[in-house]
Amino acid sequence: MKNIILASFIAVSAFVSAQVNIKVEVTGLKNNKGQVMIGLYNSEKDFLKKTFKGNVVLIKDKKATVTFANLPKGEYAVSIFHDENNNGKMDSNFMGIPKEEYASSNGAKGFMGPPKYKDAKFIVKEDKTILLKI
Repeated sequence: MKNIILASFIAVSAFVSAQVNIKVEVTGLKNNKGQVMIGLYNSEKDFLKKTFKGNVVLIKDKKATVTFANLPKGEYAVSIFHDENNNGKMDSNFMGIPKEEYASSNGAKGFMGPPKYKDAKFIVKEDKTILLKI
């Protein structure tokens, strides 16, 4: 019985230590209006289509911060936009060009389109803070 309890404790400890936190800090917002939509992605096929984890963050002092906790170690990318009018979507003009400010991890920028996952991705082996300046 002692061996089963010890083995269970070791397994749980290994699982807990395999978890990481990703903190996302957004600065440079032009005002405190609206909210910041933050998407965390863990695959190229879902990037900018379906978030792995997402959050809506209120703005204070032209900044927004969120922490995604207890994530498996691995590869991720972050994309955010300033939803200034609180409609829950990124507004764009008739050509599809965003009207609202946005940013992606690693400063990834798109050319004639949205940023690419390969430019925004990063590896997380321990707790990490991602700084995004709009």
